Amino acid sequence: MSQQIVVIGGGLGGLSAAIRLASDGNHVTVLEKNERAGGKLNLRTGKGYSFDTGPSILTMPWVLEKLFADAGRKLEDYMTLVRVEPQWRTFFEDGVSLDISGDIPTMLEHLNRISPKDAAGFFNYLHYCQQMYELSTKSFFDKSLSGLNDLRNLHSLKELLAMDPLRSMHHSTSKFFTDKHLRQLFDFFIMYIGSSPYAAPAVLSQLVHVQMGLGIYYVEGGMHHIASGMLKLLDELNVEVRTQSEVVQINVKGAKAAGVTLLDGTVIPADLVVSNMEAIPVHRKLLNQHPKADTILKKLDKYAPSVSGLVLLLGVDKQYEQLLHHNFFFSENPDKEFDDIFVKGIASDDPTVYIGVSSKSDPTQAPTGKENLFVLTHVPPLRPGESFQHMQEQYREIVLNKLERMGLQDIRAHIEFEYRFIPDDLERLYGSNGGSIYGVVTDRKLNGGFKVPSQSEFLDNLYFVGGSTHPGGGVPMVVLSGQLTADLIKDRASTVKEAL
Repeated sequence: MSQQIVVIGGGLGGLSAAIRLASDGNHVTVLEKNERAGGKLNLRTGKGYSFDTGPSILTMPWVLEKLFADAGRKLEDYMTLVRVEPQWRTFFEDGVSLDISGDIPTMLEHLNRISPKDAAGFFNYLHYCQQMYELSTKSFFDKSLSGLNDLRNLHSLKELLAMDPLRSMHHSTSKFFTDKHLRQLFDFFIMYIGSSPYAAPAVLSQLVHVQMGLGIYYVEGGMHHIASGMLKLLDELNVEVRTQSEVVQINVKGAKAAGVTLLDGTVIPADLVVSNMEAIPVHRKLLNQHPKADTILKKLDKYAPSVSGLVLLLGVDKQYEQLLHHNFFFSENPDKEFDDIFVKGIASDDPTVYIGVSSKSDPTQAPTGKENLFVLTHVPPLRPGESFQHMQEQYREIVLNKLERMGLQDIRAHIEFEYRFIPDDLERLYGSNGGSIYGVVTDRKLNGGFKVPSQSEFLDNLYFVGGSTHPGGGVPMVVLSGQLTADLIKDRASTVKEAL
């Protein structure tokens, strides 16, 4: 039976859920408060430069392929994926540099240069990471999980033990590598989901296989074309996507969501509500009048926000030959960096800096002879009432000083276009908790590595998608969250129908 479904927020999780729900025959309306849908995956231009404002690396393209295939379409008719190789170039403070390649013989050559002993055991490490990924295909990538009981129902005891539950990701990395550069490098893969390798479970070592085994991709013309392709499909499915339509309240009738109210007072009724806005901000802002809101917020305390970030979009009037499409300038002391961000809750004075230069793969993204630098540095999420505004100039200087020190000479003199995002902007634009980039932090002690359950526990027709819910942050994960939540909705509807 077709339902009237409202999706709050047009990020990738919301768009993905809308595609699947509409494909199942439901009438779906997407409500996006900003002028464009796409969430953090958006576009900024100026002086001939184009920048993706959010995710710059695509992994697990099968998630997008499946989404479009389930709607009877082919992904390649909506966007063109380009494999990026080498995948990363990494720079260390002591002058060591290492390229990451999905070509294993090439990668072994690079590793031998740094640590022949670690290179000899590299296949064992890759096998370990692949095993973690393959175990996850039975549960993590297949079902919407709400906790340990769900995981137990989908795995044998032998499989659960094979997930290395007593180790953190850092423990597993240290088991395979002795060289400090390689430990820091492979630990840092956890930042795909904005968490700490010292707290995240070892099963997330699979992120190394996700990149090195399955490859990383760029979308021709800019990563924002992922959102454009999804919007085109939604139009074909007759889904209405309303921009500049901010939801200010989820309307409740008894134990159910009855629809939403917009900023302009418009009331939109619904049989079911899906929120791409994170669960904690939803309860603080859209359900704050509900008598159980405070109780639910206390239960959600364990789902702390992931890191936020300072983003500098820099158009520079030269080309830096030492840079590839994806580049990481590592901190000198990773223990201190992660302790600063995740334990002390302060911006590190020596952060790891990512630079994406999409014009290396796509010359249309910058004027001839120039480059578009997407510079991202992770910082802690904002606490309630806190602002990063007073820190942004000081921290910009820390970042640029580090880049100049590590080889990007006179970068300030070559900047001819600049735009910034700080945690305040990420919180304001996307409603994310504390300006979180990746949703909920993955912490085996705090939340067991699990995310906010996709189905609300006190409004049985309210569901969540996006980085705060299973399976987490990053492009493929939030797109998958939309699919898995849509599956959950469909399965629940079938169960109710059978009961009747």
